[in-house]
Amino acid sequence: MTSQQRADGRRPRRRATAASVLGELLVTAGVLALGYAGWQVWLSDAVMGGEAQQAARVFAAQLGPVDAAPSAAVALRTDEPPAETAVADGESFAVMHIPRLGQFQRVIGEGTSRDVLDSLEQGLAHYADSAQPGALGNFAVAGHRNGQGGPFTHLDEMRVGDRIYVQTAEAWYAYEFRNHEYVPPTAVGVVAPVPQQPTTPADGRYLTLTTCNPEWSAEGRLIAYATFVGWQSAEDGMPLELADTLGAA
Repeated sequence: MTSQQRADGRRPRRRATAASVLGELLVTAGVLALGYAGWQVWLSDAVMGGEAQQAARVFAAQLGPVDAAPSAAVALRTDEPPAETAVADGESFAVMHIPRLGQFQRVIGEGTSRDVLDSLEQGLAHYADSAQPGALGNFAVAGHRNGQGGPFTHLDEMRVGDRIYVQTAEAWYAYEFRNHEYVPPTAVGVVAPVPQQPTTPADGRYLTLTTCNPEWSAEGRLIAYATFVGWQSAEDGMPLELADTLGAA
């Protein structure tokens, strides 16, 4: 260091070498590549989510008159709901609607195979050994947190009292969200007839939604529990709250 440099406190500048320039370029390229990959994954999930939503709209229209304007006088029934018939493995049989998550609509397929979970024509998978919609026991459904359209990406945003509707050809079944639970993948008791009480006979009607936690990881599971509050005949059109959310009323 020269006396002049010592006097004014400046350090000598290092001369750039080919190796240092190449290193900086590689780091920059790596950051850009990671950012692009993340953007691609997010964009891909958004596009696939839109496709799954459209598939659900089409299937919902096949199930019943979803565009029929409901009457405010139609109230949820609390008597014995229809007995739904189980369908074959891999077959679509219902559509789930969750107003809290916006215009959320997803087709529910029978069985939790990868064919059902990864399908953009379905995306939600009914645990075959669990109850049918509206039936006594636990109607349990799985869905991806991320990837393949990420139907349950925002499942952690559910709030107590939020309605979840399950539409079949027979009826609309309404459940109310109660609470979340974070469990390891081995906690199969969440889909028992009475959630987390595998030896207790079912004395109520429940809905359990399962997905991965945290996002982009299969390390654990996020569970959302809901209880049955009533049903409405398919002939009466969709429930009023749902019609308002979807803009059909």
